[in-house]
Amino acid sequence: MENFPVINLEKLNGEERNATMEKINDACQNWGFFELVNHGISHEFMDRVERLTKEHYRKCMEQRFNEVVATKALQGVKAEVKDMDWEHFLFCVIFLSQTYLKSLISLKVMKEFAGKLEKLAEELLDLLCENLGLEKGYLKKAFYGSRGPTFGTKVANYPPCPNPELVKGLRAHTDAGGIILLFQDDTVCGLQLLKDGHWIDVPPMRHSIVVNLGDQLEVITNGKYKSVEHRVIAQTNGTRMSIASFYNPGSDAVIYPAPTLVKNEAKEKNQVYPKFVFEDYMNLYSAFKFQAKEPRFDAFKDVNANAGFLPTAKA
Repeated sequence: MENFPVINLEKLNGEERNATMEKINDACQNWGFFELVNHGISHEFMDRVERLTKEHYRKCMEQRFNEVVATKALQGVKAEVKDMDWEHFLFCVIFLSQTYLKSLISLKVMKEFAGKLEKLAEELLDLLCENLGLEKGYLKKAFYGSRGPTFGTKVANYPPCPNPELVKGLRAHTDAGGIILLFQDDTVCGLQLLKDGHWIDVPPMRHSIVVNLGDQLEVITNGKYKSVEHRVIAQTNGTRMSIASFYNPGSDAVIYPAPTLVKNEAKEKNQVYPKFVFEDYMNLYSAFKFQAKEPRFDAFKDVNANAGFLPTAKA
């Protein structure tokens, strides 16, 4: 099995830039995931974020999860549960993060962390533009809508599970949005991606940022880059921390394949992805998140066909 792609961003500044860009391109085409090291966020700052996040869970959430879920959810269960996840999470757009972080210092730290990740996400999107032959800023502009891209963070904890064979930490799915940056626990594993029919562990590496591509990038690249199914396996020992930040299109952004890529990819693969408003896609995704992505794309292809829309036309 191939090694999971690890990208050293420092190498973009030297003689290994071309090889590093090719490695990013290969990861986007064949993995949908890669792991970043030397990404510009200091180790000391990441340690602080991790400490605050884990302290908050222990003080404010762990007991409730144990009382409400851990002691009751799997009682009498004999077969795998398909409609729940062994996960405790909070999702916050950074402007509303006061609901998650009550102390001023925690709020300040998490806002700063979100700002660093948002900047990194935009830098990565421009690297993808360069590899795709798109003008710099194309992907951010495609996400813009009338009010700009959105950025939100999901802080999740996956507590020890007494019967991991009966439930997933998080069921298999692709991510609906744009580009996702994950700061994950380096001591408790569990994240896996599906590649060539096999589930592969995403290796926990201290101070790394895991990157994966969402459905919108698959559409914009007309399938050249892929969103990939992934899941979290419940563990018996240790609570796994996950801080996933989502750089997504604005709700009214119109998503469609980049015309220059349609010309190239359609010739090779005889396929063109659909056009839709991101909010409409999210409404469909929310109902079918844990099902295959292809029927979601096909649903909008049918809408496009009925409307007489051709993605090669000017949007």
